[in-house]
Amino acid sequence: MQCDIFKASTRDELYLYLPAVANESDSQTSDLTDEQALEQRLQPLPEPVRNVLGRLQFIMHLDLTKTTKLARVSHTAVLKALQTQGYFLQFPPEGLISPTAVAPEGLRGA
Repeated sequence: MQCDIFKASTRDELYLYLPAVANESDSQTSDLTDEQALEQRLQPLPEPVRNVLGRLQFIMHLDLTKTTKLARVSHTAVLKALQTQGYFLQFPPEGLISPTAVAPEGLRGA
């Protein structure tokens, strides 16, 4: 299955996977910059999910196959979600430390 991955503007490391749209020109990104086409693709998402995502930025086109390995999620979980609900949300990992966070007291100067 072909899918497109978008990055949400509201949270770091929040990604939306959508089934890819087949287009006649065979150009994988030709309709991804069109705001209206993207809005149409987002219609199956519940309104609260759309609100959480903010503005989406296209990241990449991906062919999910049985041998695909993804960094943070199982490709089978992504495939199942795309087939059952029409989208997959990849949330930031738990415990991700902000690069701007103040270092804990015990680690200063280490």
